[in-house]
Amino acid sequence: MTQDITMYCNIEQMEYDLNAIVKAFFPGKNVSFTSGEEAEKQADIALYVGVENQADIVSIDREENQRASFLRIEETSFTYFPEEYPATTLKNSLKSFLYVSLREYTGKDLPWGNLTGIRPTKIAYGMLEQAVCEEEIVTRMKQEHFVSEEKARLSVDIAKRERSFLKELHYEDGYSLYIGIPFCPTTCMYCSFTSFPIARFRKEADAYVDCLIREMEFVAETYRDKILDTVYIGGGTPTTLEPEQLDKLLSNLKRLFDFSTVKEFTVEAGRADSITREKLQVLKKYQVTRISVNPQTMKQETLDLIGRRATVEQVLEAYSLAREEGFDNINMDLILGLPGENEEDVKHTIEEVVKLAPDSLTVHSLAIKRASKLNAWVKENGISYLNNTDETMKIASEGAKQLGMKPYYLYRQKNMSGNFENVGYATAGKYGIYNILIMEEVQTIVALGAGSITKRVFPDGRIERCDTVKDVGLYISKIEEMIERKRKLLVD
Repeated sequence: MTQDITMYCNIEQMEYDLNAIVKAFFPGKNVSFTSGEEAEKQADIALYVGVENQADIVSIDREENQRASFLRIEETSFTYFPEEYPATTLKNSLKSFLYVSLREYTGKDLPWGNLTGIRPTKIAYGMLEQAVCEEEIVTRMKQEHFVSEEKARLSVDIAKRERSFLKELHYEDGYSLYIGIPFCPTTCMYCSFTSFPIARFRKEADAYVDCLIREMEFVAETYRDKILDTVYIGGGTPTTLEPEQLDKLLSNLKRLFDFSTVKEFTVEAGRADSITREKLQVLKKYQVTRISVNPQTMKQETLDLIGRRATVEQVLEAYSLAREEGFDNINMDLILGLPGENEEDVKHTIEEVVKLAPDSLTVHSLAIKRASKLNAWVKENGISYLNNTDETMKIASEGAKQLGMKPYYLYRQKNMSGNFENVGYATAGKYGIYNILIMEEVQTIVALGAGSITKRVFPDGRIERCDTVKDVGLYISKIEEMIERKRKLLVD
């Protein structure tokens, strides 16, 4: 089978960034790299990008114009010399050149320009830390990365808000805790997270909770002199655990850690078909401050299609139960660009959410994950069924504004519908601190459970990681090895 797009590049370690830019311009197409200039024989579109006279180049020397870069697309050629798209590194200059060339070739602009990373706000955040004024940040993001005016200003707005929240956290002497529950009622079409159907893994759940407690004991002892700022229990779907399992997990969590310093304690209840009054009462018993009830969409036909068995009625019931049990900080997740949904569907979903009036709203742009069922569905049905536009993003943003919310964190993923972003909105005082920490990577986050990744942030800004095996059975059988991995990372 031939590939849609084949690329040839004579610069090593550029594949990831080049691939991300090409995929953004040509959504739904496959991209492969070839080691030789045989691309035109294998693909509908052949791209050649590289640098002439590039031996031993580690950065661009703007005075040596013979080091020209080139891009050839079918019969169209683009060439530039380094001063045309100045950048601090060869990588950034080539990304700029590729973006501009593809923009000219396709006639399309991308809202985030040539940015391929998942944390675009880090650019604005870093410049604010260096006392660069807001207008200069916007100008530089537009000129250096071709970001639209709207997205550049959104980045600055969010970065300013993040800085104000993070000032109150303990960086060097503090940390946050993540606990992963990798079970779900069913696996949704778009999902690629570590997730196992609870019906098949019910017997392993008790042993899994015991292993989490073992990890908690190690962390509590190892970090006994550090300050715990936030706790986040995610997944998967934490409320797939039975009430007594939740009680065991949370009682040990409270026994082992000092919660007097904790500013936010989140449990991502998530799937409405896993939420019961008894489980909510357990969460309330242990002073959980923030929960999620995530509909993703309020269109039942879409929920059926994507395999999310929770009905719209169950979402409404779960939300009502949470309010009845006294939860005053409820988040709702939505996904824009789900198969077959149009602007009217998004408008309906937002109208229903506004009626409920949650305290925060996380708006995701659908991302096509390689390991998800959605990836196979798109190959069969085509990318045109995924409809995410400026208008749908605006509908969601206006809905958040109606609820008195402001954007407070943002991130991007590979292969996002419409090449947009995920944005978290919240009312005053209900911003998700842990979400900001994940994006800005300024504090150590110790992560427990199958498929989790611990990130240690050192005083010099360096970040080191250790992961945990994804398979539940392996996690249980190798729990001591998983703890030892953390010991090597966390203990000086």
